Amino acid sequence: MTAASPSRTVSALDITSAGIVAFMKAVRKHWALLVAGTLLSAGGSLLYAKSQQKVYEARATIEIDPHANQPLGEKTSSAFDLGAGLAWDAREYYETQYKIMTSDRVLSAVARDLSLASDYDFMGFQAPPPTPATVDDATAALHGRVLIEPVKYSRLAVIKVDDTSPRRAKRIADAVAQAYIDQNLEIAVTATSDAVVWLNGQVDHVKRDLDSNENALHDFKLKNDLPSTSINEASNMLRLEMQELDTSLTHTRTHRAELAARQEELAKVSADDPDQLPASELLSSSFLQNTRSQYQTALKERASLLAEGKGESHPSVRTATERLAESRAALLGEVRNIQGAVERDLAVVTREEKTEEGLFEATRKRAVELNMKEIEYHRLDRSRDENEKLFSMLLERMKDADIARMMRVNNIRIVDLAKEPVVPVRPRVSVMVGLGTFVGLLFGVAIAWILERMDTSIKTPDDIESNLGIPFLGLLPVVDDSDENPYSRRKGGRRRKKKLPSPDDHAELVVHDRPLSGVAEAARSIRTNLLFMNPDRPYRKLLVSSAGPSEGKTTVACSIAIALAQGGQRVCIVDCDLRRPRLHRIFDRAGDAGLTNLLVGDAQLDDITKPTQIDNLWSIPSGPIPPNPADVLNSERFRSFLSSLGDRFDRIVIDSPPLVAVTDAAILSTLVDGTVFVVRAFRTNRNLSAHGLRSIRDVDGRIVGAVLNAVNLDKHEYAHYYHYYYYKREGYGPSSPSDDDAASPSIPN
Repeated sequence: MTAASPSRTVSALDITSAGIVAFMKAVRKHWALLVAGTLLSAGGSLLYAKSQQKVYEARATIEIDPHANQPLGEKTSSAFDLGAGLAWDAREYYETQYKIMTSDRVLSAVARDLSLASDYDFMGFQAPPPTPATVDDATAALHGRVLIEPVKYSRLAVIKVDDTSPRRAKRIADAVAQAYIDQNLEIAVTATSDAVVWLNGQVDHVKRDLDSNENALHDFKLKNDLPSTSINEASNMLRLEMQELDTSLTHTRTHRAELAARQEELAKVSADDPDQLPASELLSSSFLQNTRSQYQTALKERASLLAEGKGESHPSVRTATERLAESRAALLGEVRNIQGAVERDLAVVTREEKTEEGLFEATRKRAVELNMKEIEYHRLDRSRDENEKLFSMLLERMKDADIARMMRVNNIRIVDLAKEPVVPVRPRVSVMVGLGTFVGLLFGVAIAWILERMDTSIKTPDDIESNLGIPFLGLLPVVDDSDENPYSRRKGGRRRKKKLPSPDDHAELVVHDRPLSGVAEAARSIRTNLLFMNPDRPYRKLLVSSAGPSEGKTTVACSIAIALAQGGQRVCIVDCDLRRPRLHRIFDRAGDAGLTNLLVGDAQLDDITKPTQIDNLWSIPSGPIPPNPADVLNSERFRSFLSSLGDRFDRIVIDSPPLVAVTDAAILSTLVDGTVFVVRAFRTNRNLSAHGLRSIRDVDGRIVGAVLNAVNLDKHEYAHYYHYYYYKREGYGPSSPSDDDAASPSIPN
């Protein structure tokens, strides 16, 4: 069996669970402190609450509408809003109104109306003061008693007033609401009156500007010879004229191009062959078509005569030639007439084009000039129009504001007047007592947790493995010889009567004196763990030590040695505590030769090794105390002694001084097979224990494990160990005839 526990990853849930368990342990351990602190705090809170003067609270409810009522429609509302000021952001508006309700102006009006400065009880005077209080003093006192509480999701606000007199609280709450309403109305009326005056002045000013704009616009029309109609209409007319001129000019230019093309085609007609005429000319002139037909007929006739073989001088040929010449002359004459007509038409169209171009250019210049005038005209007209609209708006607003001033419209009204309170709101006894109880409980828990965190003692086996990092071998319950055997109880917590050991018995020998007790069972459990921890290389030489004194090293050493001897092994227990030895008293060997006698050569091993009253157990006392114990234990003679002793016994158990106080135990740890570290429950400090273990590791000593000594299993820290160690508390023995609950162990004399 190995002593090392397997490593594992600690999760956040494990850490949280461990913290909760530690907290619950601390609360359970210091429950009396928690109860006392809670009761004291609750009692103090109750006394304090009863000593306080009763305070009553009166409430008045008002409605705040960001927009005034509209008895005459939107016009009245607009006039009022302009005079009183619009709240574009509702939240800012309401917050502002809440501050105004508790302002000096409102509260000073309340103090004057109710004559609070002369109310000695309100001012907190038991008797008339030497100097009379002022309105400012009463206003300052009101600041701490008036509170505004808005009603969520509504336009309502509650005015709360605290006072020792319920009647006065009601009067003040109503007075604050009325003073706030009066001030709001006064501000609205004043602002509206100021607005009327201002608007009247603005109307006169804007009217003068409007007259000036109208005169300037009239002068501009006269100066620029503009028609009485709108300049936009004149501009449209000019634009239409330009479009018509442009259309006519385009048509003329097209006609001129057509005539030029016609003239060019007619110029191509040859005098030798006038038959090649443009088709358009032939189509447009029937006379030209007839003349051309005659010419073609005469030409064909002459060609036919010549083809018949008739000569040029033949009469028929001459006649045909004359007719051909006449028809050609007629055709050429008609072509020349057409050419002349085309030239005349082209000249006319060209003159028309130039005329139309001039008209169009003149119209364009007029349009540009009109455009410049139009810009200036629109500027003057726009200025006039703006002043006209402003004048109408100001005139309308002035009338609306004047109507609102005469109507005295207010956007704030009282919903509920305050009622005289019956039950005081302070002191709230139940709340204060509950809070005091909670604070006391919290304070007690904090103190218990602090005390628990400051307690660095080792209490449980888990503390040994987690804080010291060494295996846990077992625990030994506390030994108390004055008790009737505290390790045996009936069910239900009743003790069983046991036969007490004799006064000469030692607590270190309880394993022998009471072999069926819980201590003996625990010792045998430790023996079993030691035997099976390293079966291949058993621990034959065991050193028993602790970090500090009075932690039960000798008791543990004796218990382990007796348990090993009861197991049938030859065991020798050696007292190597050469500073404060005890084994000679436990085994009744006072005055006998001991270890130091052997080491200085005054005795032999057989002289100092004596059997005890326990079978298979021998003891060696320390002998006279030397001046240099560490040097004695670090000598070669002591090593030889241990070697000789190991040849004679199966197990050697060595008792030693504390590790932290002296170096004896650290030296001994290098000469044995292993060291059993003793920890006293609720006493041994974990830092001191760590220091002691480090002193062993520094010299390469081997640590077998730790034994938790003097354990009181009745403590709540061992609640979850109770059932596991129940047999260690009760032990096993024959049932008593008078015991019907459980078997009770018998303890030998």
